[in-house]
Amino acid sequence: MEYRKLSTGQDISVIALGGALQVSEGQRAEEAIDFAYENGINFFDFAAAEEAPFAAYGNILASVRNKVYFQVHFGALYRDGKYAWGLDLDDIKKSVDAQMKALKTDYIDFGFIHCLDEEQDWVTYCDNGVFDYIKELKRDGVVRHIGCSTHTPKLAHKIIDTGEIEHMMFSINPAYDFNHGAYASGETSERLNLYERCEKEGIGISVMKPFAGGTLLDAATSPFNQALTKYQCIQYCLDKPGVKTVIPGAFNKKHLEEVLGFFDAAPEERDYSIIGSFTPTDAKGRCVYCNHCQPCPAGLDVALINKYYDLAKAGDELAEDHYRNLELKASDCISCGHCNERCPFGTDQVAKMKEIAEYFDR
Repeated sequence: MEYRKLSTGQDISVIALGGALQVSEGQRAEEAIDFAYENGINFFDFAAAEEAPFAAYGNILASVRNKVYFQVHFGALYRDGKYAWGLDLDDIKKSVDAQMKALKTDYIDFGFIHCLDEEQDWVTYCDNGVFDYIKELKRDGVVRHIGCSTHTPKLAHKIIDTGEIEHMMFSINPAYDFNHGAYASGETSERLNLYERCEKEGIGISVMKPFAGGTLLDAATSPFNQALTKYQCIQYCLDKPGVKTVIPGAFNKKHLEEVLGFFDAAPEERDYSIIGSFTPTDAKGRCVYCNHCQPCPAGLDVALINKYYDLAKAGDELAEDHYRNLELKASDCISCGHCNERCPFGTDQVAKMKEIAEYFDR
């Protein structure tokens, strides 16, 4: 397992487990959760399709509660055991209390504003007192950190502007980022700018829908008429600024075993550069940190140099410090053109290295 540190101090697994587990046979759900923990997964999300998984999680993780992190959603309701979405404060209080009881916990690591995609939803969330309730629980120590879940970049910015948000759950995959799919809200550049803001402000991103609901995994349903693999999708997400963990929809232990195979996969199995053949106009010529230009004959980490440059331009002072601590910088480029020939997005990296060198030498 690999881990990434949040600005709030936690080291969380880059693969997380969510509430998609099928629990028709409870023992199998517990087996999958135990398998997840034993293989290093320490971050768990609880926006589930049904209420049943909560008890299984509680049974397995109660004894190691101080070693794992729970992401609980204020607005995910469970009526007759099935998921429902709502903004009523009393309903949300009852639902959160029931979830905590099933999870056998008296605190929530990340209390999430749940799945707001329309501006009016945010207004209602505030007017109904739900946001104030989460902040009250944080003051009382019941909620350790506040986060939000959305598919809409514009609304994400508005919620982040409150200064209360420390973590975000957002849908990231090649389809949505490149304007394909029901949740493909915002232009490509707008979505990438959100990720950069999160990186700059220390807001970690938990990725939902990394496979676009499975549509990317089948050529018949992929918007690109070509299937991607789970490993390509996971690597794509992990290369985005701000991303700390990816939550694939694992239904059982078998699915989880397959996903965890990511860590043993060869670099070419993770390589998603094929998406360069179907990116939209506003993504052409922009480095998306895919590393397909590697290996650089001069030894430069071209993707990382670009990432630090983009973040520094966005005002991230730490990114500038990170850049200056690199052993090899943009000024070390030998202009051989190897990266230009390999870039699937048509980025003129030779010119970009000159631009970046001038920026940091200013």
